Amino acid sequence: MAINLHSRYDKKIKSCFTTRSLIAGNLSEEYSFTGAKTVKITTPITVPMTDYDRAAAANRYGTPTEVQDIVQELTLTQDRSFSLVVDKGNNEDQDGVKAAGKMLALQLAERAIPEFDAYCLAKLAHSAGSIVKNSEDHTTESVCERNSMGTAALDDAEVPQDGRVLYVPAPVYKLLRLSNEFLAVESVAEESLVRGVVGRYDNMKVIKVPSARWPEGVNFIIVYKFSATAPVKLSDTKLHQDPPGISGNLIEGRQYYDCFVFAAKCQGVYAEVCSDAEVCATPTASISGSTLTLACTTDGANILYTTDGTDPRYSADAKTGSSVTVQSGEEVRACAVKDGAFTSGVLVYKVA
Repeated sequence: MAINLHSRYDKKIKSCFTTRSLIAGNLSEEYSFTGAKTVKITTPITVPMTDYDRAAAANRYGTPTEVQDIVQELTLTQDRSFSLVVDKGNNEDQDGVKAAGKMLALQLAERAIPEFDAYCLAKLAHSAGSIVKNSEDHTTESVCERNSMGTAALDDAEVPQDGRVLYVPAPVYKLLRLSNEFLAVESVAEESLVRGVVGRYDNMKVIKVPSARWPEGVNFIIVYKFSATAPVKLSDTKLHQDPPGISGNLIEGRQYYDCFVFAAKCQGVYAEVCSDAEVCATPTASISGSTLTLACTTDGANILYTTDGTDPRYSADAKTGSSVTVQSGEEVRACAVKDGAFTSGVLVYKVA
């Protein structure tokens, strides 16, 4: 006999993620599932301001433009699972459901959630709209200035103040908490119950991340809530009582999830990486006739490019290559990627 634990413990599963995950609740939930493993993210695009024309016979406000959307349809890549056996001889609860619920909660707390956080933080860092490399180690004197450089970058991109989160590893937190500008959690009583929150800095929640969940080569990450999302889809969490070959209960679980940065709002994610981290160099371009040649000084890097105005870092239609046939007025955008390295900035080349 099989019992669907997902439907029985659905609220407990969601509660466990909310209270134990450092990511859950801090990213956007503005997405919809379009399939078993696919999510759709729609971002409306505004239009430029224009002069009001009092003398025009019509359209004095300007030419009406249909509202356009950037639609990202993305596939969840993390298809994870687990299988546990509770032997009947070791289980006093013959029903097994209570023990199964405890083991499910333990599996989530000790395995699924830490792995989920680690994956999402690494994805945020590698997909950030701004990836800045700093050649010097953090010090008590420099930590605030460098964190403030991140907030300044978000400010310049007109990212809203509310909803920003500063993720830091323990070594950076040790320096940050010595700053007079840092408000410890005791001073922010309403957030003291939020897991991981240790205070506020520069009007941001500060979340300290354990080393096991922290991405390698990253000093800190700033995330605006509505610039990224981490959809989670749990399914087929089941308890099998006395399946063939087992005297007791078999608990099986499967978890779909991923983390995505919104292309239109990518400047709301900022990552500073350390001196020994490899960041791909931004591509350069040269043109001869109708051929645009793209190059990158990073050994082993591949170049992604688009000609439709979209950001190649997030576009499903980005092409790989170094030679592009172009025409007058066309805009080419290019970035460099490499396994194990951080993605470059974006080259924007407008063909004359």
